[in-house]
Amino acid sequence: MEFDKFKEIRNHLCSKHLHVTEGKMMSSPAIHYNNKVFAFFSRKHKMVFKLGKHFKVDQINVELREFNPFKNKGPLSGWYEVDFAEKEAWEELAELALSIAKENS
Repeated sequence: MEFDKFKEIRNHLCSKHLHVTEGKMMSSPAIHYNNKVFAFFSRKHKMVFKLGKHFKVDQINVELREFNPFKNKGPLSGWYEVDFAEKEAWEELAELALSIAKENS
């Protein structure tokens, strides 16, 4: 169910935007812009977005948590994960992450 939602978003973005493709991030399914990952589906069945170090988490009404896949390290700077309970926000966040990726390329 969670992965189906991710695939729906990925397929939509790939068909709608030039240079957006399927790919991998740490062996997880991902969405790339110009061969750089801006969103992916984690092993914990959450969607993870690259919003940047300076993104103000309080500017949106969604529970974002810093993504930390490591046991003994800090979180990946600028990456945020969102639970499936907030799936209605996944596509909007993916579009936001894509626009940030485009600005930074």
